[in-house]
Parts: sequence; structure tokens; C-alpha cells
Amino acid sequence: MTTSTNHEELARRLREAYNGNPVPPLRDGLDPVDIQGAYAVQTINTRFWEAQGRKIVGRKAGLTAKAVQVQLGVDQPDFGVLFDDMQVADGGYLDPSASLQPKAEAEIAFVLGKDLPDPNTTPEMVADAVASVHAAIEIVDSRIADWKITFADTVADNGSSAYFVLADAGKPLPGLDLRTAGMVMEINGEIVSLGAGAAALGHPLNAAAWLARTLAAREEPLKAGDILLAGALGPMVALKLGDHVRAVVGGIGECSFTYERA
Repeated sequence: MTTSTNHEELARRLREAYNGNPVPPLRDGLDPVDIQGAYAVQTINTRFWEAQGRKIVGRKAGLTAKAVQVQLGVDQPDFGVLFDDMQVADGGYLDPSASLQPKAEAEIAFVLGKDLPDPNTTPEMVADAVASVHAAIEIVDSRIADWKITFADTVADNGSSAYFVLADAGKPLPGLDLRTAGMVMEINGEIVSLGAGAAALGHPLNAAAWLARTLAAREEPLKAGDILLAGALGPMVALKLGDHVRAVVGGIGECSFTYERA
């Protein structure tokens, strides 16, 4: 595929879409499976936002379900950056004007107590570095119109990230069975999504180790204090004004938010 639009232009296009106008898929500048180009666009915007004063507080792993990888024609997950202003308080509110076409998904999150600089990081090494485990909700969004995304689109668009909720109460990892931990997500008291820890690359620590290896190889290693979202445990669900979203992860905890202005 011949591309005609440079990465700086694609990054600008995505940034401007945050103002409320989603853009068409980035076919004129990115092949649908152009991994290197897509991350180049993501990095341009990451550096732009850092220069604007936003602070990186962690990373998210995405496309951790094999079925979604097949759908997008890839054989690996992706990642996005978590900034401090993306965190919604547990039990708090998300202003609908701050998103375009949001969807919620329940996840398991880790807060790290140690750096993970090794490009050969194993799940066991991640486990040793985890300070606490939390129930989490990721609010994904797309600056691409109608969610018509390819792998390259979602990567360039910061992993289709938007906001996240981290349970105030975390638990130490020892003794937790993350693989079989069941997840229930409710909207307005109705169950809308079910899943388990195994949905995230077979085990959330597998997803975390993939992320640690990938970032270490890019010389952007995960560090102590970072928040790590390990991937969806079940299907994502579109949000409507006034929705109250609650996620419960067995043995780990729960968190919630309401999709309306406080």
C-alpha cells in the first residue's frame, strides 16, 4: 500500500478529533497492519501531550482477547498511554462532553512497586513487582468515526483509550487466583458483561509481562508506581447518558462510575 500522508499530519488529525469530530480511518497514511507507523503516530501525540503538561501514570494493554486479534487481522496485543487526567475517581462521574463514542469494559489492574526494565520480563517477574491488584473499568473511545478501526487505527489513537477507574481498595497479589477470577459488569443494575481473568492472554500476568517486555525493548520501561491495565475480561458495552457502571471482580474487589456531569 502506498501512503501519502505523513505521521505528523495523522497525529494532528487525531488530536483535533478530541474536539468532537471523529475522523475517517487513517488509510491515507497507515496500512491497516503498519505496527511501526502506528506507534510512531502514537508517540508523536504522547510527546505533544507531555509538553502540554500531562503526566504519564501508566500503560494499558489492549487486544488481549484472541477473538479481537483475529477480527483485526493481527497476532499480538497493543498498548496505549495512561495520563493522570484520564483517571476517574472510584464512585465518581465522567462528563459526557469529554468523550465521543465511549464504551466500558471491566479489567484487572496492577500498581507496580518495582521497575520492570528487562526486555525478557516473565509473568513471575511481574508478580514480584506488583504492589497491589485492583478491579478496574476502562472507558475506551475512538477518534475514528463509527469505530471503523484497523489495528493501525487503534494503535495510532493511543490504543482507543479515554478514561479509567481504579478501585480505591487494592489487594496484595499473593493468594489471588487471577486466572479464574470471575467478572460481572452491570449498568444500572443489569448485567451487561461477564468474563474471567483468563480472557487477558490466558492470565492477566501474561498480558502484563507482554507489556513490560514491549516497553522495555522500546526503552520506555514500566516503573514503580505505574498503573497497568491488563486487558478486558469481557465484552465492552456502549455508554448512554446517565448510566451507572459497576464492575465486580471475584476475590479482588469492585469499582464504579456514573456517565453524567457531576
